[in-house]
Amino acid sequence: MARRPLPRILSNGTTSLARGRDLARTAADSATDVLHPLLVIGRGLRILASAGRRKWAGTPKDKRGPALFLGAACVLVLALVPYGPLLALITLMAAAAWRGRDRTPVKTGPSEAETERLGALYEALVPYFSIPEDPNPLFAHGGEWDKAFSGCAFDEAGRVTRLRIRYPAYFTDGEAASRARIETLLHAKSGRGREYLFDWDEEGNQLDLTVLAPLPTGIAAQPFVTSPGETVLGFTDAGTVQRTLPVLEDDEARDVPPVIWRTGPRSTEPHLLAVGRPGSGTSSLLRSIALQALHHGGDVLIVEGGGSGEFSCLTGRTGVLAVECGPAGALATLEWAARETERRLIATHRAREAGRPAPEDTRRPLWILLDRPSVLAHLATAEGSPDPLSQLQVPLRHGRAAHVTVVVAEQFDHLELLHDAVWQHTRARIVLGPAATQQITDVLGLPPHTTPPAQVPPGRGYARLGTGPVHRLQVPATPDPYDDATHPGHRKAVLELLPGRQLPGPGGPGRVAPAKTLHIVQPPARAQGPSIDAVELAEFEQFDDVEEAPAETPPARGPWPVGP
Repeated sequence: MARRPLPRILSNGTTSLARGRDLARTAADSATDVLHPLLVIGRGLRILASAGRRKWAGTPKDKRGPALFLGAACVLVLALVPYGPLLALITLMAAAAWRGRDRTPVKTGPSEAETERLGALYEALVPYFSIPEDPNPLFAHGGEWDKAFSGCAFDEAGRVTRLRIRYPAYFTDGEAASRARIETLLHAKSGRGREYLFDWDEEGNQLDLTVLAPLPTGIAAQPFVTSPGETVLGFTDAGTVQRTLPVLEDDEARDVPPVIWRTGPRSTEPHLLAVGRPGSGTSSLLRSIALQALHHGGDVLIVEGGGSGEFSCLTGRTGVLAVECGPAGALATLEWAARETERRLIATHRAREAGRPAPEDTRRPLWILLDRPSVLAHLATAEGSPDPLSQLQVPLRHGRAAHVTVVVAEQFDHLELLHDAVWQHTRARIVLGPAATQQITDVLGLPPHTTPPAQVPPGRGYARLGTGPVHRLQVPATPDPYDDATHPGHRKAVLELLPGRQLPGPGGPGRVAPAKTLHIVQPPARAQGPSIDAVELAEFEQFDDVEEAPAETPPARGPWPVGP
């Protein structure tokens, strides 16, 4: 016998039941909103009835008769008075509404545990905010903390999240050491493991303590809404910058405040130095900068000193001129970069003398990204070869006018190997990963405005552009897409941003092409300018000698070839 099919409500009833529950919940919420006044009056009538029943039960039996007579007389009077029943009904409804209102107690002050925490914090500040000569001290042992503390807020665990402290005028708040002692004490007494913002008001003798929320770590590399010459270094706190960018965080659109670094001839901070510890995210920062530079049509040179192959995903891509990881290849690449910078300066100078705009090939941005170059310097010294970092002086000094930008990423343990030119011309600074306050101050030139936590996610740190303020920074997640140990969604986002592979042979017109001898890209053909004499022609043609000099070919190459 054939089996009868199941009823429709049982075959696909899950979706129908779920939809029915949602409709029922929506209808119940709407009915509750509409019937809320009736519910309040009903609750008030129930409260009045309970109060009347308790009053009647507590009345002595010998007084119940007179009470009934008095109640009946009142009802008779109301019935005879014009509009009496209506007024009685209105009065009853008003009393029921008043008694039936929501009277949830509102917290008006700190609890007992929070009061004890504030008292302990007050006692800890007494030695710092009091002197024996003060006749009426604001801070004294056994004093009242509510005279010095205001605007306090706490989290679920009872720890302070916001507090305003009023301190005496004789406290030396203009000295950094005095402020640092107070901040260290408040950080220890209010709870470690969080980031605190200390806002000193020297004129009003007030200190505002605020616990900062963690920066978003789910923002991956993506096409940011920026103009050419603008690079998103990361994201910071709201209110510290006057701009927001629309981004996708875990497939959800939101607006976040970015840290924008502007490069080019009008930039006041044309070069960048990033410092961190292993695993702090400096390589991710370089990948993020490289992807944004390629997105805006720039050319990228990458020198990797670590030799870990974290930039192999960019090898042979359109716009990537070279990816070097050996001392010889790095030296040849940086020598070409120095010559290219000089060529751009000469071509631009001649075009301006002739009253013409600068050639297009001199206005194309050239990015030189160096990851841990101190390793290559050490290897070159061991082999008796010239230091590749010595070739950075020309791009660092004259790169601003030639549209050449240098980005150096180094670790704290090898900062002494960097040349003075790097420290002098990289006025945009970034510190990533856990670091002491003194280390951050030595790199940025100013101490951080918050207390650096001991445990931070990769890409978390501080940034300072030139003489500006210090910003908290979270670098967008830009992992190596060939590393299977990273987040698959972040790896997919990086793969989608990578440009296509270069075609064999020279590129299109105006694009650079890799040379066969140095395995790096030679400068484009020089622009058509005014006629020059023989001396100037000899100076200018020295850049073409690089292509014809096989003796300068380095004897060794890195493990990853460059170019197609």
